[in-house]
Amino acid sequence: MNVDRILNALADPVFVKDEQHCWLMVNDAYCQLVGHPREALLGRSEHDIFSPPEADLFYLADRYVLTTGLEYEQEATITDAHNQIHIVSTKLTLFHDPEGYPRLVGTMRDITQAKQADLTLKRQAERERLLSAIAQHLLQSPSPEQLLNATVAEVRHFLQTDRVIFYSCSASNPGILAESVGASVPPLATQSLTRLASLARDWEGCHQGKPWIIDDVTTVNLAADYRPLISQYQIKSLLVLPIAQDESLCGLLWVHHCSQVRPWHTWEIEALQEVTTRVGSAIRQMKLHYQIQELNTALERQVEHRTTQLQTALDFEATLKRMTDRVRDSLDEKQILQTAVKELTQALGVKGSNTALYDLEQGTSTIYYEYNTSLASSRGRVSQMEAFPEIYHQLLEGLCFQFCSKDPNPVRGHVAMLACPVLDDRGVLGDLWLINAKDYVFEEMEIRLVQQVSNQCAIAIRQARLFQAAQSQVAELEHLNQLKDDFLSTVSHELRTPVTSMRVALQLLGVTLDHELGLKADLAKPKLEQSRVARYFQILQEECEREISLINDLLDLQRLDVGNHPINPRPLDLTVWLPEVVNGFQARASSRQQQLTLEIAPQLAPLVTDAASLERVLAELLHNACKYTPPGETIRLQVSPAKVQEIATVQFRLTNTGVEIPSEELPRIFDKFYRVPSADPWKQGGTGLGLALVQKLVIFLDGVIEVSSSNYQTEFLVELPLTLTADPLG
Repeated sequence: MNVDRILNALADPVFVKDEQHCWLMVNDAYCQLVGHPREALLGRSEHDIFSPPEADLFYLADRYVLTTGLEYEQEATITDAHNQIHIVSTKLTLFHDPEGYPRLVGTMRDITQAKQADLTLKRQAERERLLSAIAQHLLQSPSPEQLLNATVAEVRHFLQTDRVIFYSCSASNPGILAESVGASVPPLATQSLTRLASLARDWEGCHQGKPWIIDDVTTVNLAADYRPLISQYQIKSLLVLPIAQDESLCGLLWVHHCSQVRPWHTWEIEALQEVTTRVGSAIRQMKLHYQIQELNTALERQVEHRTTQLQTALDFEATLKRMTDRVRDSLDEKQILQTAVKELTQALGVKGSNTALYDLEQGTSTIYYEYNTSLASSRGRVSQMEAFPEIYHQLLEGLCFQFCSKDPNPVRGHVAMLACPVLDDRGVLGDLWLINAKDYVFEEMEIRLVQQVSNQCAIAIRQARLFQAAQSQVAELEHLNQLKDDFLSTVSHELRTPVTSMRVALQLLGVTLDHELGLKADLAKPKLEQSRVARYFQILQEECEREISLINDLLDLQRLDVGNHPINPRPLDLTVWLPEVVNGFQARASSRQQQLTLEIAPQLAPLVTDAASLERVLAELLHNACKYTPPGETIRLQVSPAKVQEIATVQFRLTNTGVEIPSEELPRIFDKFYRVPSADPWKQGGTGLGLALVQKLVIFLDGVIEVSSSNYQTEFLVELPLTLTADPLG
């Protein structure tokens, strides 16, 4: 009883058997494992409980231990009383009881779950190996055929079966595309499998993506005409999996087991379903890839063609730009046309080209320029337009056309020709001809280039002719301007002597009248209180000075125009020199109730320039400012240093308020004899030469002058270099 209690306390099944293989003792764990009570086991053996194969395995183990006396371990499969299968690990040990009889002590462990876990892991590993191999083939197979061959080989290895086939259901390519068979199994003919494939397709589940599973073909009710095929190819078990593509049947994966009847396990079918899904997707992707490759090939051809066209267009554009630059920069009609025919002949690779100009009054076309590589010269040939109306009628209408003459030319033979008019918006000036081999057809891009070149030639020819006409007019105007300058110079010199004499006579007259009539005292009175003699004398004196000023301005302008104006650069301390110039206008500004101010920047460097010319410029500008500034307004002269392109300069900025020059008059303000209309409300008069002389003097001093006017304020800006060379205009 103590031994039974000890055995029952053990968790593992334990039993004791005699030399007749009968159980003498079993614990509760053992009874629970085999599903039988203790009473049904004691005194009996495995042959009374288990199936013969199971019992034989235990019997052999018992005999081994009894014979050798060694311990023995084995794994076995048993079926319990409830028909549940267990995988057990048994360990047998021999011992002798006190009476000396041999006894077998066995311990068992139920390792069913461990074995099932191992089996599951093994199947999972096999499944992963299959899927990994398929994935590798998906990456490496360049074509669907290679992919399918690799797939059927991997599937046959995975299932350890005899034959695996991929059958295509495509209407364009039905039949066996890939097959893998064992050494002792014959390959299938496409015709035979086609009959079986029709049977598979007729099965309802095939189009629903369900596999067709036949563990034993003898148990399936097949049509009589299919059984010979099954027997011929030794098929014992059959498995068919559909491969879908875009919801249509793409093919069938056939698996044949020929050596014996084979059950198809669920985990195997699931793995194959995943394989067929991947293969179907891969085939679809490959077909898409092939379509993309075909599209890419077509696109590459198009790109190559377009690239060639683009390169040709770029070459033509470069040719056109080069020709346009050359003819645009040229005002020589001969060079324009010669450049056009040469560049076109070389760019298009034609045999030759020529250009003709029209005389519409005479009705003739004369070839003036040509460029040939292998043709006889036609230069100088004159054609009567009325003799070739079918050609010149189109050209005069501005049409460009190509043709091959019906009759061969006596010199050139049969050639292809392109004729293009040289025309602009004013009409046709001539024509441009290109000549090539008789079978040559000028393309649209070439025709467009010739048209653009002919248009550029027409523009350039018209410009050249206008330039020649303009040159003639300029020469004539220059001649007239020279005559005018000569006349003014002569008149000025001729008038200067008598006017100077008049000034001297007036001075003497003033002395006489002062002695006799007290002229100076009379002139100091207000105008209304002056005597008639004083007023007349003052008018004579003012008009004489005005004429002398006019003559001096004309002579100065003439000297500046011809470059004979004297120059004497010397350093000027503007802080000392400039106030003396401005102070001369303070009295005039005060008499007109104007405020005149001078602002000089501190630490201004000495200015090296011609003092007389600068004084004349500033005096003329100050004179005009005092002359046109209304009472109560200001006149301000500002002097400051500046820089123009790293060159030190000095800026003189003269601003007066209360007056504005219309913007449309500003461009003409420095013209000779020009006076702004309505700009002199006080009717003070003037010659219109002052600002023209100022501009000439500023340029002579190597400076610039600008004027701006807005918001009832006018500003003149004079900018001079800090150091003037001895010959600025040189």
